[in-house]
Amino acid sequence: MQYLDFEQPIADLEKKIKELSELSVADDDVISPEIKRLEKRVDELRESIFTNLTRWQRVQLARHPDRPYTLDYIYKITENFIEIHGDRYHSDDKAIVGGFATIDGQSVVIMGHQKGRDTESRQYRRFGMANPEGYRKAHRLMKLGEKFDIPVITLLDTPGAYPGLEAEERGQAEAIAKNLKMMATLKVPIITVVIGEGASGGAIGIGMGNEVYMMENTWYSVISPESCSSILWKTWDYKEQAAAVLKLTAKDLEGMDIIDGIIKEPLGGAHRGPDQAAKAVKEQILDSLKRLKKKSSEKLVESRIDKYANMGEFKKVSNKK
Repeated sequence: MQYLDFEQPIADLEKKIKELSELSVADDDVISPEIKRLEKRVDELRESIFTNLTRWQRVQLARHPDRPYTLDYIYKITENFIEIHGDRYHSDDKAIVGGFATIDGQSVVIMGHQKGRDTESRQYRRFGMANPEGYRKAHRLMKLGEKFDIPVITLLDTPGAYPGLEAEERGQAEAIAKNLKMMATLKVPIITVVIGEGASGGAIGIGMGNEVYMMENTWYSVISPESCSSILWKTWDYKEQAAAVLKLTAKDLEGMDIIDGIIKEPLGGAHRGPDQAAKAVKEQILDSLKRLKKKSSEKLVESRIDKYANMGEFKKVSNKK
């Protein structure tokens, strides 16, 4: 288990517990009470730390290398998953995965950004940063969902769309824009869950849902704290301040009515209890499906367009002096 910098007090105590557990002592009554005392202290410390996280600390948790990724959730919450490859134009983008599956017998199209666990797989998946063919593959999948009247589930976890020259040459902005236009009028339910990072157009390119949820320790914003810091202060050193003013956490976005709710995570983050986290995601998806399936295709489209049209606050400025 990897620890973040603010988790170091917990790491130190858990190291002591491990050392005591490995001691060979004749009288176990000497060791057991101390281990129990330290375990209680760890629980208290974890409760204290994780109920008072800063926005930057939640950004760090969203990026935790042990955090469950899209395929982890797919394999835990679905049955009969069949992955679909390729965009029928250029190639198969490995940063976005998706296909057909069932959730408790309900057919769905499910897709999301996929990161890697080690150097080789991270390069293979490009750290979850999709090329245009990734968004075109997602477009293809969503249109198949509409054709067969199957709800669409999207899982967001990306630091952004791939910024390479070749991606721009193949129409990165056009691919994302085309997805947004298509999703606005898709005639089946779309449920979106932010499971990690939700950065800029790379996230919204598959994230225009009838209902949008964020896991407790995730972020969703037009720009990352580091990029914001580099623009405003010409350095990444102010990323913590940038995270604070961006208001990018689940609690922030729920307060601004941008998302529909927050999915609770195990104490310490989704990586501390991946099965528990997956169960919470599944329950929310099933609850949303039950509600959205009652709506007609016309009502789904209308409510989706209204949802995004009504976001934000507008102030009319008079030109009169």
